[in-house]
Amino acid sequence: MDDTTTYRPTRIALVGDRSETIRAHAKIPSLLDPLSSSGSPRLEIYWIHSNEAHDAACLGGFDGIWVIPGSPYESAAGVLAAIEVARTEGIPFLGTCGGFQHALLEFARDVCALTEAANAEESPDAELLLITPLECSLLGEEAEIVVAPGTLAASLMGPGRRTERFFCRYGLNTEFRSLLESRGMVFSATDTNDDPRVAELPGHPHFLASLFQPELASDATWVHPVIVGFVAAARARSGAALETTA
Repeated sequence: MDDTTTYRPTRIALVGDRSETIRAHAKIPSLLDPLSSSGSPRLEIYWIHSNEAHDAACLGGFDGIWVIPGSPYESAAGVLAAIEVARTEGIPFLGTCGGFQHALLEFARDVCALTEAANAEESPDAELLLITPLECSLLGEEAEIVVAPGTLAASLMGPGRRTERFFCRYGLNTEFRSLLESRGMVFSATDTNDDPRVAELPGHPHFLASLFQPELASDATWVHPVIVGFVAAARARSGAALETTA
């Protein structure tokens, strides 16, 4: 492509239940606006309610899918369907907070054959709880994580220790960690007790989920590298699509 190429917009879906009472939802558009104006292709942002996320054909047309915080979602099934589309169709994916939890849940059910895996926030009495309450609640807390070298997370944030902002009370039941890892999931950042805080899928163009919320640490003057990397991957997908159809 040369400088005269007309780029088609990069289309990003924000999947979840948009609410004025959730701080992350108010911040995300203000973070994506400067990224939209600072590169090509330009970004088009679409809010997709969890009840509307069941349509795989619709979601397959996006260049990036971000499952935003705000669980429990009105339709967990819709959120899981969106994650499956991103995972199986190679669409750049970002999941934050509830998006992290549901990315693990989708992987456990559809890749690890744990079809009864459940989230304690939604089904506290279920027999097979993959997502359980954290030993220490991280509602509005900052906490240290350790990023593993040689991972997507490290390429975005750098390896080693860093402090991130959380707003969450649920995480992975570590009894299932080795099973998820055996089927290809990599936990590329942990807390100081080695409990998973970031998950990714090697071999996927860009699949990363974080229990912390990078949007809460960002503002219009500085956007968290996890978000910048996701947008770059979505732009790369839309550019590749343009080359293919040119």
